[in-house]
Amino acid sequence: MTAQELLDSLGAIVGPAHVDAGDAVREEDTHDEALTVHAVRPAAVVRPRTTEEVSAVLALADAAGIPVVARGSGTGLAGGASPVAEGLVVCFDRMNEILEIDGLNHVAVVQPGVTLRELDDALRPLGFVYPVYPGEMSSSLGGNVATNAGGMRAVRYGVTRHNVLGLELVLPGGEVLRTGGKFVKSSSGYDLTQLVLGSEGTLALVTEVTVKLAARLSHQATLLVPFPSLELVASAVPRLLGAGVAPMILEYLDTGVMEAIVKEAGLELGVPDAVRHEAAAYLVVVLESARADRLDEDAETAADLLARLGALDVYVLPPAAGTSLISARERVFFVAKALGADDIVDTVVPRAQIPAFLAETARLAEENRAIVSGCGHVGDGNVHLSVFQPDAARRHDLLWSLFRAARDLGGAVSGEHGIGTEKAPYWLELEDPAKLALMRRIKAAFDPHGILGPGRLLEAPRDRRHAAVAGAAGSAGAAGSAGDAGSPDAARAR
Repeated sequence: MTAQELLDSLGAIVGPAHVDAGDAVREEDTHDEALTVHAVRPAAVVRPRTTEEVSAVLALADAAGIPVVARGSGTGLAGGASPVAEGLVVCFDRMNEILEIDGLNHVAVVQPGVTLRELDDALRPLGFVYPVYPGEMSSSLGGNVATNAGGMRAVRYGVTRHNVLGLELVLPGGEVLRTGGKFVKSSSGYDLTQLVLGSEGTLALVTEVTVKLAARLSHQATLLVPFPSLELVASAVPRLLGAGVAPMILEYLDTGVMEAIVKEAGLELGVPDAVRHEAAAYLVVVLESARADRLDEDAETAADLLARLGALDVYVLPPAAGTSLISARERVFFVAKALGADDIVDTVVPRAQIPAFLAETARLAEENRAIVSGCGHVGDGNVHLSVFQPDAARRHDLLWSLFRAARDLGGAVSGEHGIGTEKAPYWLELEDPAKLALMRRIKAAFDPHGILGPGRLLEAPRDRRHAAVAGAAGSAGAAGSAGDAGSPDAARAR
């Protein structure tokens, strides 16, 4: 099939106005937000409007052996939406309808291009909320499904896979099928919904999502809690979670991140200089309740407990300041990007291992002449790191060692950003080969011709296979395992 024949065929499916090629390809469609990706102009970007159009596009691509990359809002941080030059990008921004809000079953049915903000705006007047909140409200539900997005509310509500009940899928040959539904449990065969969640567009394209809804609670309180060490933060978390107050948000921020976001947002949080200078990390706790009196009781319980667990002080922020602080935390990626970060990555460890992991991070940063600053969802062990090291080889060695340290502490390469193209080489090197082999057999069952998601997740990027991985393994091995991490008091990477 010639390039023009391909464009003509795609135009016949979705309409010529919804096929872009050459100079007509929008710049934002050539990459996602990962700092290390390079813009790639695909053979075409196609914007279907219906499931039937997606089916026809995939049938065409599968028959011709044309690679396909799915794209939501492009807010990902792992290269998952990065095109390949010879392939198609299927962009879902026209499939953006909220098909149903079912208040009796507490579910919503949406197309994949619906953004979190659009869904939230529709749910707010009805007293419902979709509780998954990865921090970027312009992200799409389809993209959230692809990466199993998490976010700050995961400590209470879980991540995407805990809140998606069913999917409509299109397989590479064009076959359409449904998984799950409006019911909350099933013991009827393999759970295909959960299999596709987090598969990053490598098994099927999602054309409809059924999500759980929660009641929107009207009262919130934000506690800002400085600690002299991250070890004390980590040890306080299980005690707080066991106290019955059920935080909606439970975040840690090292002092570098806190100072950066406070300055960028122009916040005045009322923390005295003496406390700021003594603090090594901050715990941010957001509580919510349907009743103001119950919220006050929970805030008092949490504050008293945290004070006894080593906090330097506990500040219950005014509502506006609390909202502003959470908004500033959501923008930490943009702050780090503006400060010149060379990469921004996530990884996950058991929450009790966060101090040991960050102590090892500090050691590895010094060894690789880098600056690494962090924050994360301390309630579930998800760590976000901003890496400042412009030398690509040193940065590669550092990241390989960081991901290995997380694995050795019982964690995983990514907690919520996904593997994409940017983490694929590290993950393929560090993951159990038997598990990878099984995943590839599953991939072949869904996608026998291998057209979906080329160069991500289960294969290294075609244009740059991170040849330094083999060499990095040797140098990282000399760095010692995470089990030899230094004092937890050195938890903040400097």
